[in-house]
Amino acid sequence: MPRSLGRLLVGFAWLAALAVIGFIAFAILTPDRPAAPSRPPASDAVRLPSPIVAPTISPPAQPALATGVGADCAAPPSFQAAARLNAASLDTLPWAPFRRPEVGWEVYAPRIASEIGSPCAPSSPAFARALADWQGPHGLPANGEFDAATFAAMNTRWERQRPFERLSETGVCPGPPPPAELASARTDEGYAGKPVQLRPAALAAYRRLVAAARAASPVLAADPRLLTIFSGYRDPRDDAARCDREGNCGNASRARCSAHRTGLAVDLYLGAAPGYPPDTSDDANRLYQSRTPAYGWLIAHAGEFGFVNYPFEPWHWEWTGATP
Repeated sequence: MPRSLGRLLVGFAWLAALAVIGFIAFAILTPDRPAAPSRPPASDAVRLPSPIVAPTISPPAQPALATGVGADCAAPPSFQAAARLNAASLDTLPWAPFRRPEVGWEVYAPRIASEIGSPCAPSSPAFARALADWQGPHGLPANGEFDAATFAAMNTRWERQRPFERLSETGVCPGPPPPAELASARTDEGYAGKPVQLRPAALAAYRRLVAAARAASPVLAADPRLLTIFSGYRDPRDDAARCDREGNCGNASRARCSAHRTGLAVDLYLGAAPGYPPDTSDDANRLYQSRTPAYGWLIAHAGEFGFVNYPFEPWHWEWTGATP
């Protein structure tokens, strides 16, 4: 090896040694620095409100249905499989939740989303997670998969919010109020000017509901027909005559002992599918109405005014502030 190259290598070795000694001295003499704060671990799920429990008479305010904006509806990954099953059954599930065959559960999705407190689409993993969180405490497999048993448990809770239904369970069909205890709605409150009567307190609660809805929603305020009443109090004798005449009572579409005899029930105009009247129970019309802004607002806020829905009929609401 040439002597000059050897001297060069020795020089590099000395420089490296000095650098190591300098680094060690700096580390010893420099005060400790605080460590950078660690970030909190990311949650694997959207935090959802607890299910709402209805009191005996007055129902609670239901959570508003959201669009999912700002929520991580694709999480958590562990509920991806349940989300796929829900997406598939949403419009294919064969079942009969109200004693007549139906296909799919999309018409009930807004009510279910409100019940479980989910702002996300029924086909999302976050919806499945919220459904699982509801299923577990209600004695169901907490798998996040929608099925008839889950709906039956929910519907039992919903039906018990209706004072009329609680009476019906005892076999008692309440009698109608005396004519003097009924109040007439204004012409503009009846659908297409139809005469409507209700108990005065129920009519006052309805008016508060409509005023709030139109103040909150430009869409509802723009169409004066929306939320007008196409059926209020119905005389039991007239109902019985219609049942005999048409022979279609005693089923999900029309009951022999109707809540309308109490003067506490209203059928509200929410819009109608093209070619259908607003009160037809045809599945196409019910699905159309379940997607309307009027129904979405009612699901979110009607409870604040004492009204609960009969889920088979998006248009049918009952005031719970008085016992039939």
